[in-house]
Amino acid sequence: QVQLVESGGGLVQAGGSLRLSCAASGSIFSIRTMDWYRQPPGKQRELVASITGDGSTNYADSVKGRFTISRDNAKNTAYLQMDSLKPEDTAVYYCYADGLLGSPDYRLGAYWGQGTQVTVSS
Repeated sequence: QVQLVESGGGLVQAGGSLRLSCAASGSIFSIRTMDWYRQPPGKQRELVASITGDGSTNYADSVKGRFTISRDNAKNTAYLQMDSLKPEDTAVYYCYADGLLGSPDYRLGAYWGQGTQVTVSS
């Protein structure tokens, strides 16, 4: 059974920083991509950043230059460093892992974490 557990959310003032973590547990051989999504109050879930196993990254325009995604493949963990936070960054942040393998020829599929709340006060 695979689980994704996010941590690191909280309340911060505008201009501050937070670091989110997403740890995948279970019998995992590899993970193709690990993404961070967010869902602001009353809005749809949106992709914030993604990272592949070889470290290629992609960011939403709204967070470029402020957020940094990274991962530790040995720990099956992804991170999202969020700097210069703005009130509009307030949302529930979700981790999404895709292309999981339990072994080189055993696909596990994709999984979502439970989400962690980030609130940025003005």
